[in-house]
Amino acid sequence: MQGVIKSYDPTTGDGVVVRDTDLSEYDLAAGALEGSVFRMLRQGQRVVFDLDDHGQASGLRLGSEADMGTPGQ
Repeated sequence: MQGVIKSYDPTTGDGVVVRDTDLSEYDLAAGALEGSVFRMLRQGQRVVFDLDDHGQASGLRLGSEADMGTPGQ
């Protein structure tokens, strides 16, 4: 799934991702940044993510332009 970071607290690791397709909001799972290129996130940053068994955003990663559904691609 693709989305945008709505909020992120680098102290606690708490954050929210908004999915592009339907604007659903997902809390970040504990350790969502582990093993990713991200050390922290900023509001409005585009990401590709998975949902864990608890419905939380996990496995955050960068996406290619094609992954992000950029117009004209």
